Amino acid sequence: MKKAAIIVRIILGLLVFIFGLNKFLQFIPNPPLPQEAAEFMSALINTGYLMNAVAVVEIVTGILLLSNRLVPLALVMLFPVLLNAFWFHLFLDPAGIAGAFVAMAMNHFLFFANKPSYIHLLKIKSN
Repeated sequence: MKKAAIIVRIILGLLVFIFGLNKFLQFIPNPPLPQEAAEFMSALINTGYLMNAVAVVEIVTGILLLSNRLVPLALVMLFPVLLNAFWFHLFLDPAGIAGAFVAMAMNHFLFFANKPSYIHLLKIKSN
């Protein structure tokens, strides 16, 4: 389990770091999207900040995962980004859902691998 967690952490870290950099440097061409998906992405890009914020979160969490620093925090920060990527593909571009599904699965696997870090957050206090 420990070796699998290290491998998954490194792969997920590389993926989000590379895709975060790509949002700024555009070295990987984006595949064509269905019309509704393209319109939605254009709206997000046209805000001028949202996709930049997503890129920064991906780069920072990628660095944290690759350096094995603050991994539980990085996974929590990354979760909403991956969840929205999954929902985007689920509702607007089902053909591209595989990558988002795999990234979400890796994040969930790492949540469980780091379960002791989250236990105190999930305890219900009784007064």
